[in-house]
Amino acid sequence: MRPVPLRMPGRLFTAIATGGGGAEALELLARAEYSRRLACAHAVAEAARDIGGGVAETAGQAWELLAAAHRADPRAVSAVLTHPSAGTALIGLLARLDRVVEGEAGAAGELPVQRFSALAAAAAVRARVPARVRWRLTADLVFLPSLGGADFPGARPGDMAEVVVGADGAARVGVAGRSSVPGPVEVPPEPFAPAGRWRAAHRILVPDTGAPLLLDDIDPLRFPGVPERPLGLTTDDLRWWEATTREACDTLRSHHPVTYAELAAGPRTLVPLDSTGSFSGSSAEAFGSMALSRPRTGRGLALSMAHELQHSKFAALLHLFDLFESGGEERYYAPWRPDPRPLLGLFHGAYAHLGVTDFWNRRRAVERGPEELARAEAQFVRWRTGAREATEVLLTSGRLTPLGQRFARTMLDTLDGLCRLPVPAEARRRGQALAAEHRTEWVRRNGVPQALLI
Repeated sequence: MRPVPLRMPGRLFTAIATGGGGAEALELLARAEYSRRLACAHAVAEAARDIGGGVAETAGQAWELLAAAHRADPRAVSAVLTHPSAGTALIGLLARLDRVVEGEAGAAGELPVQRFSALAAAAAVRARVPARVRWRLTADLVFLPSLGGADFPGARPGDMAEVVVGADGAARVGVAGRSSVPGPVEVPPEPFAPAGRWRAAHRILVPDTGAPLLLDDIDPLRFPGVPERPLGLTTDDLRWWEATTREACDTLRSHHPVTYAELAAGPRTLVPLDSTGSFSGSSAEAFGSMALSRPRTGRGLALSMAHELQHSKFAALLHLFDLFESGGEERYYAPWRPDPRPLLGLFHGAYAHLGVTDFWNRRRAVERGPEELARAEAQFVRWRTGAREATEVLLTSGRLTPLGQRFARTMLDTLDGLCRLPVPAEARRRGQALAAEHRTEWVRRNGVPQALLI
């Protein structure tokens, strides 16, 4: 198992910098993320070996099982390691192991090496490789990343989870040595098929490419910062998400074809949040997923998807290229945030709002109601102006690498083209007023730092 070297054509780099890239960009970035996670898995095994003892033994066994699964079916290992929660598990575990290796005081604690065992077990199940894998539970759920898991009421932290894959490829999960908890559960042959005590992400839509769009409220590591306990969506919740997601995808397919192609290049996972208001987020370590509060409308969800896909592309790109020099202490005004942002946050946000600008530009061509059309025009003005101003700050920051300058210059050229598009005078006034209102409130809240864009 070795990460595969990748080359990105210059034309594709430029296409991504314009805010697009389509399916080709997402597919290449996904391959890059798989190679990165494969390298992280190897680094986990190496760091654990340096620590020694039970940690080294457990991680070594998991690595060997991953290798055996890869020999039997490389696609099985890819399906596991490209699942969003695999990134969360591997990067979190590697960071903990590295702190122990470096001798950081108090870093050892309880190393979550069971996450590595669970990933290896999931790969063995998918590859139908005979195996018996055990790890210590932290809850009453035995979970296989990318597949699902089973509840074992009465199981306690410290009990031993057990996954067995037979010679015929059939698999079951259970809790070893505890007669007081329910017996083993068979792993369904079809992923994402909740049944009985088996729980899994919900397949809510299958786009044209055949890669499923999932709603994941069960994986303990489904998104960084989300509680490990399952969210527990009701039947009505699921129906709402299914209907709203279908409406959002229809909107993207009909009027935002590049964004839809990027979404459909999946697999893609939506993580519902137990929160009020309108919120969406992405994580650099959970490529392929986006966390969302319950969407009010399909169009609103389509906008959130477009926004978070931009963040996902940019985060994956930063794993491949150094676009700026790290370490600066400057904090910048960002027209979309209430707080000062570091250069990384400003760059991320400017790129995301380049996509938001394009979204509203396309809405101007399809909205039929006067109020909705006026809103689309005003939002287009607000975000093309904000994204352009932020990109200018990036270019004058003195911290972009030559490749970062090329990327940001392409962004600016794209935004200049959008800024030249005609907009009704009233919409221009409203959009500029929204931008001015945000800036005024930001200064009232934060003052005027040296790096504020004036």
